[in-house]
Amino acid sequence: MNRNLRLGIIAVALLTVGVLGRRVTAQTRTTPFQVGDRILLRVEGDSALSDTFTVVAGPALRLPVIGEISLAGVPRANLEAHLTRELGRFIKDPVVQARALIRVSVLGEVTRPGYYAVPVDLVLADALMVAGGATKDARVEQLRVLRGNSSLWSGNQLQTEIARGATLDQLGIRAGDRIQVPGHRDAESTWRIVGIVVGSLATAVGVIALTHR
Repeated sequence: MNRNLRLGIIAVALLTVGVLGRRVTAQTRTTPFQVGDRILLRVEGDSALSDTFTVVAGPALRLPVIGEISLAGVPRANLEAHLTRELGRFIKDPVVQARALIRVSVLGEVTRPGYYAVPVDLVLADALMVAGGATKDARVEQLRVLRGNSSLWSGNQLQTEIARGATLDQLGIRAGDRIQVPGHRDAESTWRIVGIVVGSLATAVGVIALTHR
């Protein structure tokens, strides 16, 4: 193969990898803050700024004395650096710790299904542990992440992300999303319900027939 052609192919390949890499990075780091998200903030030496605060319209973080700090366009992964920089306008060399929290539901075959406020840097598998872990009837391989009536993640693609230790933020999960753990009993329960309904209908038909004799 011509040397120039070979170099051209390599250059195109590297460019393609770079573009794809940037797309993945953009996809996993641009989930915006929403009104109602919570931020666990700790500013060393300042008890008034060390608390859990709720994101307000803007989106923005409203702090005592300081006022509102804009969160527009701030990736959740960059929250701590952003707040350190912004608080540095009011406090000399602030030591800041900040974590973004979102409220998600963990449902299905887990010990304590319900709503939980969890950090966005939590590994997805650990979100199940927050709800007490999967039950013995859980089919973790069929785990799904849902938003409204749509499925965000499921199947082999989700299992691959779990295996690589993907966080909620990297998966683009936001407040209101649902983590659903199906169980072995789901199909059995459906057929049991169908059986009960069919049996009830048969009984009703029998009663009607006897009544009209």
